[in-house]
Amino acid sequence: MGNRVRQVSLVEAPPEIRAIYKQVFGDRDPVKQPGTATGSPGDYWTTLALVPDLLKMSSDMLFALLRSDRKLPARYRELAILRTAIMGDCRFEYSQHLKVARSVGIPPAKLDAIKGWTTSSQFDDAERAVMAAADELIGRNLVEDATFSALKHHFTDEQIVELFYVIATYRMHGMMVRALHLEFDTDTTARMEEVPGPEVNMPNLSVTPKSS
Repeated sequence: MGNRVRQVSLVEAPPEIRAIYKQVFGDRDPVKQPGTATGSPGDYWTTLALVPDLLKMSSDMLFALLRSDRKLPARYRELAILRTAIMGDCRFEYSQHLKVARSVGIPPAKLDAIKGWTTSSQFDDAERAVMAAADELIGRNLVEDATFSALKHHFTDEQIVELFYVIATYRMHGMMVRALHLEFDTDTTARMEEVPGPEVNMPNLSVTPKSS
């Protein structure tokens, strides 16, 4: 399945969007010659460019969250993003941030265990608190008191605010990717549908109440 909305080519992009394209795609027109250095199609950028101020705001936010001088150490940020991608079922975020996670030094054994972190011995208490918070915030729209207490034991208030902002921001971007069929998330057909059975007479499976 293709894109649900059109993309913005280099020639029709305003100057502020051309600057972003230059940063992500170099001198190429990303619609005519798609693809980024990490192997993704890049249509997140060319689609959001339909609303230039939103792409500018989005790119500024994402690049700011990935800066090396943030209060929250990068390894915790990446564990939170990966759990957000898993819980939000966004293949694009998961694939991209496995690469980022490796680049900030998270070892392969931890990345291999992240899908089943609750039963893994690979993670320390701080990492477990981060992933628990991501799971609860994405899955239940809350962070339990016990989880928050664990975060407070390992992180400052400023770091916790950054953590929650990272989780919420990447969930929002994952939702946009899924809704618009972008990057690696183009297959979002309804999965809660009946699978047809064989065309034979089915037995009557209704329960008849016993007479008293």
